[in-house]
Amino acid sequence: MNSIYLTLMDSEKQSSERTLVNHLSSTFEKEFSLDIQVKKKIGNIVQVKLKKEKHLVNYPWFCKHIKVQSPSGDCFEFPCYCWLVDENELMIREGTARLPQDDTKSFQEQRKDELESRQKIFRWNEWRPGFPMSIDTTVDELPKEVQFDEEKDLDWYCNLVEVGVYLGLEKFVGLFESWKGIADFEKILEYLGTLGHKTAVLENVMQDWNKDYMFGYQFLNGCNPVMIRKCMQLPDKFPVTHEMVEGSLKRGHTLQEELQAGNIYIADYEILKDVPAASKRYLTAPICLLYKNDLNQIVPIAIQLSQTPGEMSPIFLPSDNEYDWMLAKMWVKSSDFNVHQLVTHLLKTHLVSEVFEIAMYRQLSSVHPVYKLLMPHVRFTIAINAEAREKLISKNGIFSKVGSISVDGMGTLMQNGMTLTYKSLCFPEEIKARGMEDVPKYYYRDDGMRIWEAINCFVFAVVKIYYDSDEKVQQDEEIQGFVKDVACFGMNNSDRAAGRDRTRECGCPSLWWWCFLKGSSGLLSARGFSADFPKSLESREQLVEYLTVVIFTASAQHAAVNFGQFDWYAWIPNSPSTMRKPPPQKKGQVDMKHIMQSLPDRDCSSTVLGTVWALSQIQENERFLGKYPDVYFTEQPVKEAINTFCHKLQEVTNIIKSRNEELTLAYCYLSPDKIPNSVAI
Repeated sequence: MNSIYLTLMDSEKQSSERTLVNHLSSTFEKEFSLDIQVKKKIGNIVQVKLKKEKHLVNYPWFCKHIKVQSPSGDCFEFPCYCWLVDENELMIREGTARLPQDDTKSFQEQRKDELESRQKIFRWNEWRPGFPMSIDTTVDELPKEVQFDEEKDLDWYCNLVEVGVYLGLEKFVGLFESWKGIADFEKILEYLGTLGHKTAVLENVMQDWNKDYMFGYQFLNGCNPVMIRKCMQLPDKFPVTHEMVEGSLKRGHTLQEELQAGNIYIADYEILKDVPAASKRYLTAPICLLYKNDLNQIVPIAIQLSQTPGEMSPIFLPSDNEYDWMLAKMWVKSSDFNVHQLVTHLLKTHLVSEVFEIAMYRQLSSVHPVYKLLMPHVRFTIAINAEAREKLISKNGIFSKVGSISVDGMGTLMQNGMTLTYKSLCFPEEIKARGMEDVPKYYYRDDGMRIWEAINCFVFAVVKIYYDSDEKVQQDEEIQGFVKDVACFGMNNSDRAAGRDRTRECGCPSLWWWCFLKGSSGLLSARGFSADFPKSLESREQLVEYLTVVIFTASAQHAAVNFGQFDWYAWIPNSPSTMRKPPPQKKGQVDMKHIMQSLPDRDCSSTVLGTVWALSQIQENERFLGKYPDVYFTEQPVKEAINTFCHKLQEVTNIIKSRNEELTLAYCYLSPDKIPNSVAI
């Protein structure tokens, strides 16, 4: 239905006659060869031009890779991985990566034209007040380059069908009628067990969910392992005394001595303070004190269910009656669920990665080495986020049906979370800032450090191939534009709508004039992401760290906070997505009936089950960390760096596998063979 023409071009723009490509192949062939007759002498082939012309119907056509072999035996590679959609023309550079300052003047102009064209397609948009910037389009209008492919589209559709199955579970006659006791939750999971959906971790959670050691373990290695921090001094708003917790301190020391010894930890959900709750649901901002006992377990020793101490906000203790303590822990885990989903997971992996991706498309030419390096790590991210905005976090989305936070509250929480700093995305720095360098059995930290080091070494190996000095980084206008677009616009959620509107008025896709007009005290210091986000890079070391952040966030960090959701959230009492009764203001007034009335109802529970199951699934033919079937780099030194990276990751996989064989609860979320390259689910 369409004609595809190919033309070869050398450095002097001498070219062959255009050659019809698709008359030689059937629709279903994935690879084919053709001979091109050249009637004039041309030099090294530096570009290939593809042009598509439609006839009756316009069909998009995807080109992965072109190889050209001359009669003399010279071979030229042209990585493409692009769609020809309408009657358009595509210029594909020879595969050697080049910095903009190293290109000829004509190719520098071509790069600028490419970026101006992309900037018109990849426009910034504030989807909702409080959220970081995202792509300015709907799911149906996404650029073809960032849409799901057929395989991923089918996988996503099947996951949605899976959700539908769970949503209908409560309709099975006799499965359950209402929540009367904890045992009722087992009925739905027994059914899931027959479908083969139970996991070893889930089995342990079901058995020990109400034990203090299991509650504390999740702060280290559960879905949200980033809330706990070492506590050297109790905040005034949390007036825990030694007399309150004396029975929990097993070494015979005072609370002050345990604080000074580094054995006390805290999880503070202040980020939820004053966040509006959904109708007929309740939300609070608890504080939980934890203790490293003589078994090296992290266990809770005091819980306050608000940020304001007082008679109406008692401090709950393990020595209280079992229902008071059980409900207090449920409130903490419910708060943790909401913070995890919207801040740790959505904001700090999905939305941050989308900002990096949009800036990459807007500022880096396809021949730039950093573009080639990042492409595997942004695959499907814009598409999955667009789906999430429509189906998960929209006004009538799934999260509004299962979470405690109202639609307006999501924006408030997101804005609270936008105090995120660049250094907090640097894994070693984030661990150190929370004082968590030496706590035992913190497998998230141990495995994360190994992955960070492997990525960092790989990025350094690639960077030094193309940048032989710090001056090369400083002179690279594309890489400087990339980090500036992220800092000035993508990760700032104040005053930017005016800049966007102004940009559209003048028809110019570049936002730098607006940043300069605002000055360093404008966009860059406006309410939003911290001004410590780099606005330029001065050295190879800074570039390596920056790119390590991008890749680690999209791969390892997302895997750590995403793929355990079914393990830890499928047993509803362990992490209730919402609470239907207000938090207790006095002790001794709750019983099991009150607890069951507080937990999510059956409709909410089935929706949670379906959602966390779908979000925990890995695509059948997933591309895991270090596996790059799309060959963007053609240079041998980079291919060798990739091989070294893969070997290092295999060593890490073996270390984790060996350790897990000795554990009752295996920690697999950061095993490289289970970490997808990008945020794609």
